[in-house]
Amino acid sequence: MTTQETSLVTPPLVTVVIVNYNGGEMICQCLAALERQCFQDFVTVVVDNNSVDDSVTSIRKDYPKVIVLQLDRNLGFAGGVNHAMQECMLGPWVALLNPDAFPTEDWLKNLVASGMHHPEYAAFGSRMFSDSDQQQLDGVGDIYHVSGLPWRSAHGCPDSPIHDQEKEIFAPCAAAALYRTSALREIGPLDEDFFLYVEDVDLGFRLRLAGYRAMYVPTAHIRHLGSAFVGKHSDFQIYHGHRNLVWVFVKNMPGVLFWTLLPLHVLLNLATLVWLVLRGQGAVAMRAKRDAIVGIPLFWRKRASIQANRKVSVWNILHQLSWNPFTRCG
Repeated sequence: MTTQETSLVTPPLVTVVIVNYNGGEMICQCLAALERQCFQDFVTVVVDNNSVDDSVTSIRKDYPKVIVLQLDRNLGFAGGVNHAMQECMLGPWVALLNPDAFPTEDWLKNLVASGMHHPEYAAFGSRMFSDSDQQQLDGVGDIYHVSGLPWRSAHGCPDSPIHDQEKEIFAPCAAAALYRTSALREIGPLDEDFFLYVEDVDLGFRLRLAGYRAMYVPTAHIRHLGSAFVGKHSDFQIYHGHRNLVWVFVKNMPGVLFWTLLPLHVLLNLATLVWLVLRGQGAVAMRAKRDAIVGIPLFWRKRASIQANRKVSVWNILHQLSWNPFTRCG
C-alpha cells in the first residue's frame, strides 16, 4: 500500500510504528503478535531503514495489510519514526514497538484503556519481560538520575506484585510505548542527531518540560529481547548510549538544575569512562565522549528553544528525578 493510498482513508485510533533494520524472523514474530491483538482499531506501519536481508519481502508476502515505508538509507530509530509520522495520516494515538518486542494479546487494549482513563497523561509504558514465562523483567519505565544517567527501572529483576499498580514514571521505554499524537506534534519530532539509543529519554524529558506526564501500565505485557540486532554492550551500543546521555543532559536540564548538577554529570562521565577502560572498551568510550563534547554547541542551541518554551517549574522536574543511584528492583 502506498502512502497516497493510506491518506485516502480515515486513520484508525492507533498507528503502530515499527522501525526495522534487518529484522529477519524477529519482526515477523512481532507482526504475528500484533495480528493476535484483541484490540483491532489500529494500523501497523513498518519503516525499513534500507535493510539488506529479506525481511521486507517476508513482511509484504505474509502481512499484506502492513504499510511498509522503505528508506534508501538508514536514518536510525528516530529518523524512522519521524518518517512514519510525516508520511502517514495519524489518529489520536501513536504506539512505538521494536521488532524484537512481542506483545501479549491484550497489550494494545490495556495501553489504550489507560490512556482513555488518564487524559492528564501523554505517554504510557509497558511491563516488559526478558523471558517467555514472564518471570524476569526487562523494565517498567525509564528512570532519570540527577547526574544525567538514565536506566530502565527493574531491568533484570524478578517480577513481583510491587509492579502490579499503575504509577507515574519519568518516561516510557519506546521499545513498547503509547503516545498522544497531539503531544508529539506539539513538542516536535524525535531528535535524529541521536540516531539510536536514549532518544526515548530525550523525548520523555521534552514531554515533561512541556507539561505532560508519563504512566506505567502494568497490564500491558511484552517480551523484549533488547539489543537483538546490535548486541548488548557492543561498541555500537556503548558509543551511541554514552555520547547521547551527555546530549540529553545538556539539551533538557533546566538552567538552575543544569549548573547545580553539572559537576555530578561530569563526575558520572569520568566514572563511566574509567569503568569502560577497565572493561576493554576505552577507545570507543573516548570517542563517544569526544564526539559528545564536539556536539555540545549544537545541542546548546536546541536547548535555548526547549527551555524558552518550558511550561513546568524547576521543582516539578526535580521531583521527577531519581536521587538514589542504587534504585533498581523497587
